[in-house]
Amino acid sequence: MPSPSRSAAARALHVVFGEGARVPEGWNAGLSPADAALAQAMLGLAIRRWGRLQAFVEPRLKTPGRGLPMGTRVSLALGLVQLAWLPGVADFAAVSEAVELVADRELGFPPHRGLVNAILRAAAKDRAATAAALEALPAALDRPQFAGRILEAAWRGGDREVLWARLQTEPGLNFREVRPGTVPAGLRADPSLPGAWSLEAASEFPRAWLAEGSGMVQDRSSQALMQFRWEGAPERILDACAAPGGKTTALALRYPGAELFAVEKAPKRAERLAQTLTLRGVQAKLVVEDAAAWLRKGGKPFDLILLDAPCSASGTLRKHPELAWIGGAIDRARLAGLQRDLLEAALPRLAPGGLLIYAVCSVFPDEGAAHRAWLREAHPEFAEVEAWPAELGGACFEPDLAVWDGEGFQAFAVTRAQPA
Repeated sequence: MPSPSRSAAARALHVVFGEGARVPEGWNAGLSPADAALAQAMLGLAIRRWGRLQAFVEPRLKTPGRGLPMGTRVSLALGLVQLAWLPGVADFAAVSEAVELVADRELGFPPHRGLVNAILRAAAKDRAATAAALEALPAALDRPQFAGRILEAAWRGGDREVLWARLQTEPGLNFREVRPGTVPAGLRADPSLPGAWSLEAASEFPRAWLAEGSGMVQDRSSQALMQFRWEGAPERILDACAAPGGKTTALALRYPGAELFAVEKAPKRAERLAQTLTLRGVQAKLVVEDAAAWLRKGGKPFDLILLDAPCSASGTLRKHPELAWIGGAIDRARLAGLQRDLLEAALPRLAPGGLLIYAVCSVFPDEGAAHRAWLREAHPEFAEVEAWPAELGGACFEPDLAVWDGEGFQAFAVTRAQPA
């Protein structure tokens, strides 16, 4: 029977490459810390190097071009990943576990036990040569069409391959302190982003600190976004697409006396949002409803509206490398229409002198810059605000991913003119 870490990684690969879906949330739940770390390393490498892993195997088949069952491809990919890039895994473990995987009727293809064993035993004879052969294959093999579109949208000049290599690098873990004075050992303050923390090398993941609600995992870009510059003192705040709750928490910490509304359409996500906010001691009125429909019902205006809209998530490629392979199925036209609808519903609910922030974790212009241009032309009563430092975009939050260590985002802020 394959080990829990290999089984978990194999199931996730089947979901991505067999079903064309995102890696399931909690895919490695229940694993020990050591097994979870190994599973994460194997999965990330297998997804990011899937193209070259398949190209490496192809000429070693008796009948190249015939194709292999997904279970065989997954087993070989995980075996090769361990042999090439995980030196702490013994040869025997990498080969034998892959054979166990392919022999599993659920995860593998038992008739190919001999094939997997032969290819991986040959690769294990000289692991350095195997790694070199894989690295020598063209990087473009790991860059399907959708990934190429992300690269072009994120490019700001310079060497595209340098940017691509960065987008293929797993990001570090970043945290935000929720309750002051509680940061555990092993976290290092971010020198360029006040209030942000990162996990030092070889330090223990702060599970207890997160579980008690004293801290939260939050990407650097999200933290920088929420440090927008504005002198307003809002009494009513709306987080229009609130789950999972990181930005809602940031709003509550920044404006503790304000009345805070958190809207989330999906009931399961809303339930998790409520649990998260309760754990962190955040007081918010939770609304389980479509945000655009709820906004159009009318009511008292809001002094501050955050609209972190549903999007392609193309800016999260470093954290979710499977997007490179499955993103082509994303209906961006539908998403752009949804984003515009949310904006049109939110604008009338902003109080005079109030601030509205629109944000998406996407690098595609049709999900960010196009909405900004439309709003500028269609609604001159709303003025843009330079809410972020110039190095992050000023009036349009859009960090350069070639130099910024965080997710890709687009955001802009507008204020409504006071009546004459």
